[in-house]
Amino acid sequence: MRVLSAVLALVSSGSAIAQSHDEAAKAFGARETIGQAALSPDGTKIVFLAAGIGRESLLYALDTTQDWTPKVILKASADPERLFGCEWVTNARLVCRMGGNIERDSTIVRFTNVIAINSDGTNLKLLSKRQGANALYDDLRGGGVIDYSADADASVLMTRAYVPESTVGTRIAETDEGLGVDLVNSITGVAKRVETPRSAAVEYITDGRGTVRITGLIDSGAGGYASGKIDYRYRAKGSRDWEPLSTFNFENETGFNPYAVDFAKDVAFGFRKIDGRQALVSVALTPEKTETVILKRDDVDVDGLIRIGRHNRVVGASFATERRQAVYFDPDLKKLVASLGKALPNQPLVEIVDASDDENKLLIWAGGDTSPGTYYLFDRKGKALQTVLPVRPQLENTALSSVKPISYSAADGTQIPAYLTLPPGSDGKNLPALVIPHGGPSSRDEWGFDFLAQYFANRGFAVIQPNFRGSSGYGDAWYQQNGFQSWRTSIGDVADAGRWLVKNGIADPQKLAIFGWSYGGYAALQAAVIDPALFKRVVAVAPVTDLANLKRDARDSFSRRVEERFIGTGAHIVEGSPAQNASAITAPVLMFHGNMDRNVSIRQSRIMAEKLKSAGKNVQLVEYEGLEHSLVDSVVRAEMLAKSAAFLLQQ
Repeated sequence: MRVLSAVLALVSSGSAIAQSHDEAAKAFGARETIGQAALSPDGTKIVFLAAGIGRESLLYALDTTQDWTPKVILKASADPERLFGCEWVTNARLVCRMGGNIERDSTIVRFTNVIAINSDGTNLKLLSKRQGANALYDDLRGGGVIDYSADADASVLMTRAYVPESTVGTRIAETDEGLGVDLVNSITGVAKRVETPRSAAVEYITDGRGTVRITGLIDSGAGGYASGKIDYRYRAKGSRDWEPLSTFNFENETGFNPYAVDFAKDVAFGFRKIDGRQALVSVALTPEKTETVILKRDDVDVDGLIRIGRHNRVVGASFATERRQAVYFDPDLKKLVASLGKALPNQPLVEIVDASDDENKLLIWAGGDTSPGTYYLFDRKGKALQTVLPVRPQLENTALSSVKPISYSAADGTQIPAYLTLPPGSDGKNLPALVIPHGGPSSRDEWGFDFLAQYFANRGFAVIQPNFRGSSGYGDAWYQQNGFQSWRTSIGDVADAGRWLVKNGIADPQKLAIFGWSYGGYAALQAAVIDPALFKRVVAVAPVTDLANLKRDARDSFSRRVEERFIGTGAHIVEGSPAQNASAITAPVLMFHGNMDRNVSIRQSRIMAEKLKSAGKNVQLVEYEGLEHSLVDSVVRAEMLAKSAAFLLQQ
């Protein structure tokens, strides 16, 4: 395949991963060949992000009317800026999102930028607003494109951050402050004001046809910190007046939370909790604000909105039970996706990624548990399906493991949903075994390919991934107070996953271990606190370890009050902190952390390591310079996997 060979030739150039890393770690640790893809308005060109050497990201463009040979049109070193994704403005012009983490006054902060570039790599232009030399403070928000079809001259509607300037020594100074909306020409960079900046504005939503219809204003409570509520307002068609729409509380996710506007129907699509679970509803953008329930479930949250094309047309919604399921409102698309699911038996998960303006050409992703996924271009009129590129070509000749949805009994008899992955060809008996709790805690695992679970299954481990109580996606009753305040229940469910593996003869009890990332790392360490004899080894990546310090880390944040309430107060601050109970841990501990992690400060791992060392415990902390929370570096991920497997297999 020309596309694949061209990409791999470029990605594999340069310094190779050290030969001391095993081949499986290199293959599973490699980042996706396609991280994000987009189709041009006429359906003839595709752009996609690809992983370069280490943490580098590359932007490729290919023309399907020529020889399909992809060409690199942009590189980002991720030192510190990396590419997040690109979209088409015209058939020749792209707008891309970039950003990264930097250190300011001993604090890790995030910055973003928006740039435009031609599909041949020429005429690079910064679209984010530059701050003047007299700006009273830094605002590192580079804004974002909210409408790609705003004008025929390659312009886009963008949110842009305005910072007031000092007037000392000048009569010309910026006086506006906050987030506004500008019409920005992606070729020249010339901007025209559309919405006056407001300091409370956090969101703007358009109708996909160039008109702003909804704005979100965050409520500031005592001390100027976010209260946890967003006040949404709307405009009726043809009006410039803002009218009340809804108040959304993002702490408990109550109220109507708008996501998109349907131009033809004149409604806003969004989510609202009904009977403790999130449902998709529409609200008419008229004085009556008539609300209609579009899709709800009695077992799980409806949490996905399916949109396609430059106009972001809403065509469906999705939810996850044992598997992610999509409900298409467009009958033709519903039939098409069902047909593709049957035509691609090893890739039962089918998603429409993008569409040409006439929706004849569709960019499709399909994957499954034993398939990391492949991108396809589908011609609806010609009924032709063309392979573009597999997501992880390094694994094409590697046997992957089926993922089985299961449930197990917690100590109180509650059935906990989980996913079980066994080594290829294994009889599932008396194996080295690994519990992998997910991050979040406001998250959940889903059926499909998971590079961590698949790597460890490849290394001979049985892997269980529990959706413990405290996970999101199952409604308020399952979520409880969240995985920190309800830690005894959450961590108890995680430990019970390990006990279930032993009870059913799947795990060798002397080779049972636990591996977690972020909140999963917290769960791994805290599980080793509550039952020191259960897990023989612990691996924690970027873990939370001390809840009191986690609260202190939020003290300078605008959302300080919200984060403090999320963590809570009371005895659990000490009892639920692994670092405060390090003396109880008997298993050897291995930790990994990037020093530019803004989600969870590296101080959390350093505190844990020091507490364990002081208690005379076996602990190793591996720090990675310049890396963020997700360790987006193929070399580092390969090293982390190889070190983890070697550590776990020492039992």
